[in-house]
Amino acid sequence: MKKIMNEPQNFVDEVMVGIELAYGDRVRLLDGDKRILVSAYPRKKGKVGIVTAGGSGHLPVFLGYVGSGLLDGCAVGNVFASPSAKKMAAMITACDDGNGVLCLYGNYGGDKMNFAMACEMVEMDDIETMSVLVTDDVASSPRETAEKRRGVAGMVFAFKVAGAAADEMMSLEEVVAVTKKAVSNIRTMGVALSPCIVPEVGKPTFTIEDDELELGMGIHGERGIEVCKMLTANEIADFIFEKIVNDMPLAKGSEVAVMVNGLGATPLEEQILVYSRVASRLKEQGVSVFMPHIGEFATSMEMAGLSITIMKLDEQLKALLRKPASSPFYTSENK
Repeated sequence: MKKIMNEPQNFVDEVMVGIELAYGDRVRLLDGDKRILVSAYPRKKGKVGIVTAGGSGHLPVFLGYVGSGLLDGCAVGNVFASPSAKKMAAMITACDDGNGVLCLYGNYGGDKMNFAMACEMVEMDDIETMSVLVTDDVASSPRETAEKRRGVAGMVFAFKVAGAAADEMMSLEEVVAVTKKAVSNIRTMGVALSPCIVPEVGKPTFTIEDDELELGMGIHGERGIEVCKMLTANEIADFIFEKIVNDMPLAKGSEVAVMVNGLGATPLEEQILVYSRVASRLKEQGVSVFMPHIGEFATSMEMAGLSITIMKLDEQLKALLRKPASSPFYTSENK
């Protein structure tokens, strides 16, 4: 194992301390807790709180979206492991301003179980919560069982919409409704070229040959659709594009947001090649692109590969996506 770190068991805590040291004017550890990050930006009185949680190892997801017009708080566990219900409950409590909290997170067993317990805990203190699961990964389950799909990079668009809706002082029910609408119009699929190494494990999470790639791989190394010989940038883009539009047809004249997301070790130039092909395919279908996102938004340690996310827009979602947002790792100004 070759990684830049100190002791593997201290990896997450040291990263959290480093984030506060670097960006303490914008985010902070909650009462010094090295597993809970909350926003230090000014918060509108009575605003609905937006929170998430999940395993470490995916920066900027989840921690990177704590900020203004985005998330109010994030709890993290060890690399690829859910945080405890107790940490989630403390985060929810800190982010409640009297009008409830939306728990917005990926569709993973540990996160679902712990968030359910955390919501029960805070409801005893009269804090109202509602939950929305992100289920954007088309490779993880067919359309007939879409509720089983994993949440991957598309959750960034969900964070953005929910944060903007809360900033507009919508009620908890209204924020939930528009966030559910966003999630229902988001589709993602990724490919992996190499594995990643969890610090405390010390070896690759899976194996893949140098001349192969895995289509549909999950962000924790979950099995994809198939392993095949290496493809060109256009071939990768075409494969994913067709999977997405077959699942979510796009009418001529419609508008979408597109994200090409690097998984941790993919050069930006390669991501742009893939985006270029996707943009061309959309243009051929008479579909326009609004606010393209190209870069690393949801990684998997040092995994090589990328994902493509397409979000179908209406005027409301477009306006919420465009609203100002800022965190140490994200701004809507350059998207």
